[in-house]
Amino acid sequence: MSPSALRPVAPPPRSAPDAARPAALRERVASHIQRRGALAVLVLMAAIASATSSTFPTWSNISSILGNNSFVWLLALGMTFVILTGGIDLSVGSVYALGGVVAAYGAHAGGTWLAIALPLAVGAVWGTVQGLLVTRARMAPFIVTLAGLLGARGLLQALTDEGATTYLVPAGSPFRRLGEGTWVPVLVVAALFVLGALLLTRTRFGATVTALGGNENAATLMGLPVARTKVLVYVLSATLAATAGALGSARLGSGVTTIGVGYELTAIASVVIGGTLLTGGSGSVGGTVSGVLVLAVIHNLIDHYFSQYGSAFTDTVNGGFLAVVVLAQTLLSRARQPD
Repeated sequence: MSPSALRPVAPPPRSAPDAARPAALRERVASHIQRRGALAVLVLMAAIASATSSTFPTWSNISSILGNNSFVWLLALGMTFVILTGGIDLSVGSVYALGGVVAAYGAHAGGTWLAIALPLAVGAVWGTVQGLLVTRARMAPFIVTLAGLLGARGLLQALTDEGATTYLVPAGSPFRRLGEGTWVPVLVVAALFVLGALLLTRTRFGATVTALGGNENAATLMGLPVARTKVLVYVLSATLAATAGALGSARLGSGVTTIGVGYELTAIASVVIGGTLLTGGSGSVGGTVSGVLVLAVIHNLIDHYFSQYGSAFTDTVNGGFLAVVVLAQTLLSRARQPD
């Protein structure tokens, strides 16, 4: 037997499909974690809380989680569309407060229809102005919406004589029924989230939003209505914020001038925790639902176990949790990139 016959035979080179399988599997796993990670965290938190606290799974506590801040979650719905395009909207907290004041004024001056129509009109106009500044003037969304945050708050102060005037919703107004109890607010918000999910996944507008966030230049070359879509997402965000403020005033019975501070940060955190990338192009309304519920459960648990530390502890936990989520998103995005 010749010496060459004793040499080990090298294995044949791997084919292209075989070499691509680990990368494809890694990408699929990273995509599933990014999209459904918030839901998994929510289920785990709810299970642990139910096992350690006898009051957490009670209906009174669940209704408190769902009903007390349900209208604020509409800010996260609008923010989902804005962030999907790669933008940001810092004005939603101030527009929320402005919508509540003008709704209370409308209910006092003209009845239910004016209480509904007035905040819708204010939100649509506000969003249109911001969208046009972003698209036509090519200003940075951060600067435009930061100016919107300050401008809406200033207009709110002007309408209420710097908070000296509080508009009350009449006790017998049908408008107040929109904010009563738990089921009405939850059903209204749930219906709007379902419509938002259908808008994002079943319409040309939703496909354009996702494509715009993925690559704006490619979307332009494809002939997609980039400028119009950008304007519309800011209109949608501001209108939903004003609507949320109007429904909140129906629940409170008045247009409170001091609410809405910091709500834009809560909305952004909910969207990011739900798996939507801050750079745009990837995310879902369902993920945002999981994100807002995760934050709501965290707040509920902190109130239950650490109430002596107050809101400062809540903000600390929110900030730390958000930092962990953004870090995880960065690592998952790298895992999804081809080698």
